[in-house]
Amino acid sequence: MKDFAAIDFETANEQRSSVCSVGVVIVRGGTVVDSFYSLIHPEPEYYQWFCRQVHGLGPEDTEDAPVFPHVWEKIEQKIEGLPLVAHNSRFDESCLKEVFRVYRMDYPDYVFHDTLAAARRHYGKTLPDHRLHTVAAACGYDLTQHHNALADAKACAHIALKIL
Repeated sequence: MKDFAAIDFETANEQRSSVCSVGVVIVRGGTVVDSFYSLIHPEPEYYQWFCRQVHGLGPEDTEDAPVFPHVWEKIEQKIEGLPLVAHNSRFDESCLKEVFRVYRMDYPDYVFHDTLAAARRHYGKTLPDHRLHTVAAACGYDLTQHHNALADAKACAHIALKIL
């Protein structure tokens, strides 16, 4: 796969619609050509302790951030016609579908590919686990800001270019 958009969401709480940041990396012809990152005002608007521990974001970071539809306007033109790639795509796809539902937006049936499933097939039991940072390292990528949505999307793009 040489043309795709790697995407990663972070959420504020247990609700999949509560996306509070997004990172997108555009790959064309096997080369990263663009990237995008934004904080997002989450819906519902509260942060769980566990989520804050994972990504370090809180209400003070997103209180003035745009709501999802305004952020997606910028993303949709960048990803038009591209399949989406995510590590554990079931999570990111469910976030995207849920936030579209919450804001009553028409979901365009994006095609998702999963680097987690691909890593499990490719590496099997040769890795201690198949988490993003482990697979990224096996692919020669140093993921230094794990759980920053853009850093995770960059790692996912690198993995996809290596094993998809």
